[in-house]
Amino acid sequence: MLKYRLLTTLILIPLVIAALFFLPPSGFGLVIITVSALAAWEWGQFAGLFTQAKRITLAVLFAVGLLALQYSLSDFYHLTEKPQIIYLLWAGMIWWVVAILLVVTYPASASIWKSSVILRLLFGVLTIVPFYCGMMVLRTQGYESNTYDGAWWLLYVMLLVWAADSGAYIFGRTMGKHKMAPRVSPGKTLEGLVGGLLTAALISWLFGKFAPVPTMQEHLLLISTVVVIASVFGDLTESMFKRESGIKDSSQLIPGHGGVLDRVDSLTAAIPVFAGLVMLISSGFTL
Repeated sequence: MLKYRLLTTLILIPLVIAALFFLPPSGFGLVIITVSALAAWEWGQFAGLFTQAKRITLAVLFAVGLLALQYSLSDFYHLTEKPQIIYLLWAGMIWWVVAILLVVTYPASASIWKSSVILRLLFGVLTIVPFYCGMMVLRTQGYESNTYDGAWWLLYVMLLVWAADSGAYIFGRTMGKHKMAPRVSPGKTLEGLVGGLLTAALISWLFGKFAPVPTMQEHLLLISTVVVIASVFGDLTESMFKRESGIKDSSQLIPGHGGVLDRVDSLTAAIPVFAGLVMLISSGFTL
């Protein structure tokens, strides 16, 4: 298993970096639509759609909907000023506040949604569609002046989340005593969360000091802290749905890693929240 995990990682890392830095926004969008459609196929089982025909239909509907959204954009500049992007990012940010409440109150909260296919499908829409919007907003950030600025921002958010996850694991393993959400993910501790935030603060400082892009120095640490907390609950939210569905991994699409959602669960929260906060700052909101 470890061999497959390492091999897959060695293949995926250069592919991700190539997609970030070398694809134009339209091509990058098609890649994210593909990832989102696969995530939707996996989400189908969380919603109680266990036949392949139903899950494939769901994936196709997501792909068609996101393609329509992408082609509704007149251009890829200043996406945070496009009404459809604004509404969807707001929907995503509101959803993650709701998701945090669902996780914190689980299993009592499951009584609200576990018997409703419609609600569970809606949760999937609110998880996956704002993720696509956030990826596009960040990738096209500053695109008219420097085509690589947005790629650096996306790479930063990914490194931030992955570093925080690693820091949380190390601190949790060595010092973890107080469970964070024992009924959702017994392995996560408050000490791990603190360790993740400290690791994220270091990454934020390094990026602010050395990144080859304008870095919103006065806001970066606060935004990064909020995003890391959101990413933790992104992970916990997927764990909650998997637990309720009796599923260990969302699929086996990625050898050694599980499914697409297992790899991007934290990012489905972190990306739209980061993009949403950037949108608020761009509109003149003061944090």
